[in-house]
Amino acid sequence: MNLRSPWLRVVLVLAAAAAAVAVIWWRGPAWSDVSDAFRVVRWRWVVAAILLNLLSVVARSLAWRTVIDQAVPPPLPRYRTIFAAFSVGLFANAVLPGRIGELARVAVLNRRMPARRGLWATLVGTVFAHRVFDVPPVLALIAFVVATAQIPHWAALSLIIFVVVGVGLLAFAMASAKHHDRSRLDGVGAVRRLVEMARYGLAVMKTPWAAAQAVFFQTLGWGFQLLAVWTAMRAFHIYEGLPAAGVVLLLMNVATIFPLWPGNVGLVQAAVALPLGRYGVSYARGFAFGIGLQAIEASVGVGVGLLFLAREGLSFAMLKRMPDAAQAEVPEEENGDASAGGAVEPERRLVGTRRR
Repeated sequence: MNLRSPWLRVVLVLAAAAAAVAVIWWRGPAWSDVSDAFRVVRWRWVVAAILLNLLSVVARSLAWRTVIDQAVPPPLPRYRTIFAAFSVGLFANAVLPGRIGELARVAVLNRRMPARRGLWATLVGTVFAHRVFDVPPVLALIAFVVATAQIPHWAALSLIIFVVVGVGLLAFAMASAKHHDRSRLDGVGAVRRLVEMARYGLAVMKTPWAAAQAVFFQTLGWGFQLLAVWTAMRAFHIYEGLPAAGVVLLLMNVATIFPLWPGNVGLVQAAVALPLGRYGVSYARGFAFGIGLQAIEASVGVGVGLLFLAREGLSFAMLKRMPDAAQAEVPEEENGDASAGGAVEPERRLVGTRRR
């Protein structure tokens, strides 16, 4: 059995999705009660939650711009170009499994910038660095939730693992900021290649003020998202405070760490409904709230993402053909031999046609 076969992976994903749907359908909430919960939704709170999610997207895209400004040599892309790429990435993550959106935003931004050797690797590195700056606000959120809320026992292990991995990523980022030498990527393994590309985007760590800006914008984004969860709870007549909203936000993200199918629909709703039961919220209302909350978040990513996808002249099918890490090259000025052989430059294999 070839475990790398794309058909086998499709079969496994479909089997996992079918099993999840079966469990949710047969052991899930009373669907009539879920329907009743939607009949009393207060839509002005839904609109407020959507606007807060949009502000979260803006804040996170500003954090990515801060990272890009430190890692990429001039000419730098304009903010609206970065926001467009970030939005397309959100759309791809919402509708495709496997976090393909991280490569999609790199591809969209890459095609808008002047061609240069190693740009793909550098931009992939900025995505990694951008994710590293998620760690401080998430650790702060975990500390807030642990101190003020009730965390289910089944979620405690996941949070412990996240803390350990998060601290490890921060340590790697800080150590990489002091590592000035970059290796050639030709002929190295996939893991080594990913590590080297991660270092390319960590130039921001060498500038404490820029790193602080990136952390600030990421923290602001998480703050807006926490308020969006709290606001959405009001829409479904769940009158709990920020600690309960923090639990929901944390466990919702835990449920999407490994995207087995688009959005992990069903698994997310269960992860939201179960902890709310500790606050006296019925499983059916919690499940309905989980559906509504995921729809609110997806409406921003899908709506804005589709807008910029059309603006870039891309199609949904193109998002599935993202270049991978094997196509990355180091920047010319640090490679020392830009004309040397090696992997095909990714700029020539991106989706769509490059725009200048």
